[in-house]
Amino acid sequence: MPWLFFALAAGSMAVAITSTSMLLMVLCLLASIGLVIAATMILMAERVGSASRDDVMLIDPVELRRLREQAEARRAAGQAGEGGHAADEMPRA
Repeated sequence: MPWLFFALAAGSMAVAITSTSMLLMVLCLLASIGLVIAATMILMAERVGSASRDDVMLIDPVELRRLREQAEARRAAGQAGEGGHAADEMPRA
């Protein structure tokens, strides 16, 4: 879609350059500037939209609490099995 706007902007610029009417030239130049700005904004919005993460991937508080409890249970089991040497190691994230 933005490439269509760029093509229309180039077409309106060509009409503005070849026009003998001052009014038509000004209108075509304004249209060309507006189409270039619109196409650029669409391209930037697509880039930002593709870089943002999906809201569905967020963890709800209940799931987060369950994961923390599992991690604490694993950490406690690891410390009990190693005889207390696991306190020297850095916890895994």
